[in-house]
Amino acid sequence: MRTTTRICLLGLALLYLGGCATLPPGSTRSPRDPWERMNRGTWKFNTALDHAVLRPIARGYHRTLPQFAQTGVSNFLTNLAYPKVMINDLLQGQMRAFGNDTARLLLNSTLGIGGLFDPASAAGLDRNDRDFGQTFGKWGMKTGPYVVLPFFGPSDVRDAFGKLPEYFADPRYFIKNPWWEYPLWAVGIVNARVDLLPLDPTVDSAYDPYALTRNVYLQNRDFKVNGGARSSEEDERERKLFEEASQDDAPPPPKPAPPAGTPPK
Repeated sequence: MRTTTRICLLGLALLYLGGCATLPPGSTRSPRDPWERMNRGTWKFNTALDHAVLRPIARGYHRTLPQFAQTGVSNFLTNLAYPKVMINDLLQGQMRAFGNDTARLLLNSTLGIGGLFDPASAAGLDRNDRDFGQTFGKWGMKTGPYVVLPFFGPSDVRDAFGKLPEYFADPRYFIKNPWWEYPLWAVGIVNARVDLLPLDPTVDSAYDPYALTRNVYLQNRDFKVNGGARSSEEDERERKLFEEASQDDAPPPPKPAPPAGTPPK
């Protein structure tokens, strides 16, 4: 409990410190990002932490662990957390998807040996991606301003509220043995970061990585709330979103030089 309190206090301090962050030259404010100065401060903290700790761990994990083992770990974690998807199926009234996801969970948990393998996809049972932020959106809750959360990264107000039931609905929350609970959470974080490694060069080379990430996040969330069952092509679609958004964040063109002989103003 004390650790949680300290993390919350640290996050609150970061929000106040972020108010001093400056915007890059030539940038324009987004109407969906009224807290941009604060968000940029939190973004800088998250990026520094990621580059110092999480990215090197993810790269080492990706280089050293065989690909079949990485796939097995990813399948297992997806299957473990899949009841959250089924809960949101019900909350959104998606009964056909709920039947699909129930069959998927049962098949992968049995023939897939606890989720290490994914026979459900081979059987035509697509993997859906639903969360409480999407559910709140389906219920009519507005997104609210864009916000960068300490440690968690890009979000909006609606998705930030959705993270609380998301945590308590995760089966890992009910594992009270710390020898299993903490490693499962840690591996889940590293696995999620490994999935983002292909996007690092695009973000790193962007003129304004903050704006690029914000635009892609908001576009992707809008898509999911407006009908976003996750298809097998969604990862490629998200990469294309990064490429398109990176073009919007190019540096402003230099002003043309005045004609020769023009007196200065």
